[in-house]
Amino acid sequence: MTTGEVLAALADPTRRGLVELLAQQGDRTATALAGELPITRQAVVQHLGVLKAAGVVDSRKFGRDVRFGLRPAVLTSTARWIEEVAVQWDHRLAALKAIAEAEPESRSAVDG
Repeated sequence: MTTGEVLAALADPTRRGLVELLAQQGDRTATALAGELPITRQAVVQHLGVLKAAGVVDSRKFGRDVRFGLRPAVLTSTARWIEEVAVQWDHRLAALKAIAEAEPESRSAVDG
């Protein structure tokens, strides 16, 4: 799955809530998850389908129940990408700060 697909799936606050519940409580059924959210079981199933298509969750059948669980590797990969972008921005901001804090003579030479 691509980072873009994961971020798009996580853009919805309900889906982020589902991810948080699964992270805290482990594998759960859609019915159990719906019991903790102000939405219907059908809505939970639809949100889980989006998360599954993005690779954030997977499902396993246990008897008559389907249990959903997180795929940590996908979340870790996305978090790593976010961290890399943050580091790049930190470097850029540090360079801008250095320019802004340079002595006036140095800045006038750059402005001139």
